[in-house]
Order: sequence, then C-alpha cells, then structure tokens
Amino acid sequence: MTEERTYRKEPFRIMISGGGTGGHIYPAISIAQALKKTLADVEIRFVGAQGKMEMIKVPEAGFQIIGLWISGLQRRLTIGNLLFPIKLIASIYKSFRLLAEFRPDAVVGVGGYASGPLLIAAFFKRIPTLIQEQNAYAGLTNKWLAKYAHTVCVAHQGMNAYFPQEKIVVTGNPIRNDIKLPAEQRKNAFNHFELDNQKPTVLIIGGSLGARTINEAMIRSLHLFIAEQVQVIWQTGGYYHAEILERTKEADLSGVVIRDFIREMKYAYAVADVVISRSGALSIAELMLTRKPAIMVPSPNVAEDHQTKNAQALVAENAAVLVSDQKAIEEMVPTAIQLIKQPERRNELSENIARLAHPNAASEIVNEIIKLVA
Repeated sequence: MTEERTYRKEPFRIMISGGGTGGHIYPAISIAQALKKTLADVEIRFVGAQGKMEMIKVPEAGFQIIGLWISGLQRRLTIGNLLFPIKLIASIYKSFRLLAEFRPDAVVGVGGYASGPLLIAAFFKRIPTLIQEQNAYAGLTNKWLAKYAHTVCVAHQGMNAYFPQEKIVVTGNPIRNDIKLPAEQRKNAFNHFELDNQKPTVLIIGGSLGARTINEAMIRSLHLFIAEQVQVIWQTGGYYHAEILERTKEADLSGVVIRDFIREMKYAYAVADVVISRSGALSIAELMLTRKPAIMVPSPNVAEDHQTKNAQALVAENAAVLVSDQKAIEEMVPTAIQLIKQPERRNELSENIARLAHPNAASEIVNEIIKLVA
C-alpha cells in the first residue's frame, strides 16, 4: 500500500454514511477499522441520522460522526412522512456542506437513511462512491443509490437482480474476527459456562434485544431438550429476561444457561453443536466464520422480509435449515433435536456454510475503496 501512496502529500479522507440498525453500523465500523489498519495516513468521518444508534456506537468505537435530520418513510400517514421532503432537502444541503468542508477522496454508504443524501451529494460533486449491501435482498436505499455508485460490494451471489452486474464485487460482510475460538481452547469454553464437554449443546440467539417467538418456543419445549440431555445456552434478550426467569423457575435447569445477553460469543459458538438464530446479515456472517450448523428462524418484523431472503439463500446452498416464525413454536426445538441426532447432516451443513464465508471481507472492501482513490 505504501507504493500507492507515495504521490500523496496529505492523508486519504474517507466519509462513511448510513446506520439505523446494528446490521448497518457494525459493518461500517469494521470497514473504518480496516481502513486505519491498511492505510498509514487516513482520516475518517461518519455521517448518520440524528437520534439513531450510530450516534452512540460510532463514537464509542473512536470515530467522529455528524448527524443528518433524516428518517425513513412509514407505511401509514404520519407527521414524519409529511416532513420527509423537507428533511431530505435539508439533509442533501447539509451533505453538500459536509463534503465541501471535509473534501473526501471517496464516500462509502452502508445502507440506512443517512446514506441517501450523502451519496446523492457525492455523485453531483463527482466524488467516487461505494455502497455495501449486507443482505441477500437489497435494501431500498441501496437499490436506489446503486445508479450513483461506482462500486457495489455485496455479501451474496446473485445480487445482479438488484444492482448492475458490472458494479458488483462479492466481498461478504465484515465482522469481528475474535468470535472464533481456537480448537484447543474449546474445553475452556465449556468451563466458562459450567457445562459438560461430553454432552451435545444448542445455542439459541435471537439478537441482543431477543426474539419473542424463539423465546416462546423455548419456554414451551425446553423440557424436550432436558429429556434428551441436550445442554442449552439461551440468550433471551434484555426485554424478555425477567419474564423468562419467572416462567422457568419451576423447571429443572441443570445443563441450561439462561442469559439476557452473551458477551463471550467466542465461547458460546465454540461449545455449540447446533445454533438456533434469527437470520440477520451479521448473524449469518458469524455462523459462516464459525462453521456452525444452524436453524434459521427469520424475523417477520423487518423491512421487505429480508431475513427470510437471507435464510433462503443459505438453504439454496444446503448450508442451513429454515423454520418459519409461524411454525417455530411447534417445530423449532424438535428440529434442533433431530439435527443433534444426525452428525453427518451437521457436518454437511458445517462444510457448506463455511464455504460461503468471507473472513477477510473488511480488507476486500478496503481494497475496492483504494481502487477508487489511488
């Protein structure tokens, strides 16, 4: 990289926009961290939406962020919808001002409301732009912005249904690499959770906030795991944690670990023989990297049902099992028990999901950014 930078007398300046959800924010932070690692002299500035979680998470990661007065359209008539044209115009105007002040070499959009105004302004100022799409079904903002972008980095094959083929680069989703525990430390992971390393273990993760359907399925069918001597690590989410502890207080919870949130995910993945999970883009990327046989239970409460599309993309590669949210209460736990009893099927799923992994996704995206600015 040094040879590419010898002609520069000032640092590279990269502006990254987007957010709204962790699925947009954490890939953006991973890209920024990879830029800092790859380029010896780079300045990075984030642009987000005022009042959204990126305004907290990005500074926590050590980066500057500026907020735009922008929000999405609702499916019903609201004051926010009536204000949307005013917000959009105001945000585009502010984006032009931010670009003039910061003078970025390239602008990166990761999806979410704030990507739109900034990338539109960058297009008219002829600044190179790149967008990153995390899901198998492209978000509305990214689909709309693709015509302005020079490069579109995607996580899945077959995204030419949403983006121009000549702009697409398959890079995968950038995630933290510390979630994969070395095999020789697996016993330490069992000790961490006080579990038996001779018994099969299922990990249940419904996201940091939890998933109502997954939790309800667990409450109703936890006894099936216990009867089969299957150990359980169950992340309930903070919202549901107290209720679940109350509803399971009469159960035999030996071999069952119930947490509101699991911070030691590298240990949790290490002990899991099967993972039950929502099918958000980052969850899937982690399952790919950790090679875990997975049962996907897509959330029905997301834009354009993109979690179902994500899960279906894995099923098409014989890399995961899909149980719909509507059938989860009856089928989720029995499906997991069946999979526990099928080691060959688990190995097949493990090999296939690992084949789809992109462990160097952040670096690959940075390489595409460098191609735009070098």
